[in-house]
This record gives sequence, C-alpha cells and structure tokens, in this order.
Amino acid sequence: MPRPVTLFTGQWADLPFETIAEKARSFGYDGLELACWGDHFEVDRALESDAYIRSRHDVLEQYGLQYFSISNHLVGQCVAEAFIDERHRAILPDRLWGDGDDDGVRERCAQEMIDTARAAKAFGVDVVNGFTGSPVWHMIYRFPPTSDEMIDAGYQEFAERWTPILDAFAAEGVKFALEAHPSEIAYDIYTAEKTLEALDQHASFGFNFDPSHFIHQLLDPVKFIDRFADRIFHVHVKDSKVTLDNVSSILGSHLNFGDSRRGWDFVSPGHGDLDIDSMIRALNRAGYQGPLSVEWEDSGMDREFGATESAAWVKSSDFPSSALAFDAAFADE
Repeated sequence: MPRPVTLFTGQWADLPFETIAEKARSFGYDGLELACWGDHFEVDRALESDAYIRSRHDVLEQYGLQYFSISNHLVGQCVAEAFIDERHRAILPDRLWGDGDDDGVRERCAQEMIDTARAAKAFGVDVVNGFTGSPVWHMIYRFPPTSDEMIDAGYQEFAERWTPILDAFAAEGVKFALEAHPSEIAYDIYTAEKTLEALDQHASFGFNFDPSHFIHQLLDPVKFIDRFADRIFHVHVKDSKVTLDNVSSILGSHLNFGDSRRGWDFVSPGHGDLDIDSMIRALNRAGYQGPLSVEWEDSGMDREFGATESAAWVKSSDFPSSALAFDAAFADE
C-alpha cells in the first residue's frame, strides 16, 4: 500500500478549518496533519467537549480525509527556551502568555503540551509533532567562551523540563516527534544523540523527520534516517535550496525568508536540493509506513499552485520496498 500523502495545515492557519479541508481534497491530498493553532485543532476545546472532537471528525469525513497526527510546534517551542520575548508573544494565545513572565510562560506551555497528549488520544491519533525550544541554541558559536559544562547543563535543564511531559505522553500511549531544526535542542545527528542521552532514551521521544532542515546545514538527510530508524515517528516532505554565491552566508545573513540574497531558502517540494528517491529508500529501510506530510513553504510561489503540484509529486515519487531480489527469477529451481 502506498503511504498516504497529507498536508500540514500550519502554513494555512489563516483559513478556517473546513476551508483548508475542502482545498486539501481538491489539491489531491489523502489527509491532513492538523496544526494546534488557528481554528484547526484547539487543545483546550478538545478537552472540554466531545462535540468539538466530533466536529473535527465530521469535517474530515465530509471531505474524505485521513488523519494521523496533530502538531503543536508553537507551544512546544516555549517550554525550554533560554529567553522568552516578543517573538514568543507573537506565537502564543493570551491564556498561555499571561503576564509574559518567563517561568510562567514555560510552565503554562509545559502543561499545554501535557494536555496536547490527552487531546491527541481523545482525537484518535498517537503522534504529536512539535518543537521543544532549547536552553543552549544561543551558545551555538561557542563564543564568548562556552564550556562543555555549560552545554551539558543546558541539556540537563531541557531534560528536566521535558521528561515530565514525555511521561504524560507515555501514560496516554502517545509519542512526541521533535522536528529536528535549528533553534531546537536537536538540530543534527550529534545533537539528536545528545538529546536522547539526556532523556535516558525515553521511549515516547522521537523525530518528525523533515529533510529541509538538514539540506541547508549541508547534512545528508538520509544519514539521519539511517541513524534514527526506530525513532522516526512522522515525516514531513519539505524542500530547501542552497544558493551560496561566495557573498551570502549559510547563516542567513539576518535576511528574511524570500530575500533573494539569502544563501539558502525553503522552496516547494521538487524545486530544491531534496533527493526524494534516496529519502524514500531510507524510509523503506527503516520500515516507516506512516504518512508523508507536505509542509509547504515557498515565498516565491503561489501556495495553491505549489500545494497541488506537491501532492502529485510526492505521490509519484513514493514506492514500496521490494519483497525479493531483482535477480531471484534467475535462480535454479
């Protein structure tokens, strides 16, 4: 059976839930990965009312859409951040921001992630994708002089903040899938290993594999799948394009996405440096049979055109593993 191709609704949160459901069906998607912002999936309402859960199911059924996960990136980002500031104010609802006190924001967001596990179970999915934030990201350059002890302390702080959340996920039978990503506690293979070590290999923690975040770091995405084959809980299909020209920087030069001077940018799937054939082969080796969820981001392309093209491209690129060697027919009987 081919893997279902879903659309992540995070970049479509300006549209009402039923509108994006109708559009996703017309674009050619098999289902939706629901974002916990906009009105697509509201954690507090899901826990307050069975009728709210039913309303999500009714819309999905109306348009023949499957569902496999929900995603709460924005709230998760605020759980383990070193600093809480106006950037976080912009991504949180008032009930979680409160008075903006750093510790208060972190604590409310941690409880919201616990509640997200409960809401996921009530909705009928067993994976929540998201971010974690990081106590050490601001120390990435190791200057001013940064000791190993400072980094280790940051990973310990992360574990102290996230272990109770992951324990709650385990109690609900739900897994948390971190989208390894710059500004998160894990953003490449070595930091992912260090994160798992800090969490004592917690069984409820794994990854939402997204190749776009490795491409612009000049890391082969396939190596991440091969290294963490048993921890790939969900997959995003997103692409990025490296455009280094001996003037621009891989660090982005403090230029916003879509600026042509950047050294890299996100592009619609199939328009960047993603080798999807190698990715599919690696997912087959890993035994991954979950959805391929398109996270559509391209500042230079109409999103409805891009989302439609992406659904067809991903479906045409996916293929199952072979059940036998290609030369088996030559064997003596």
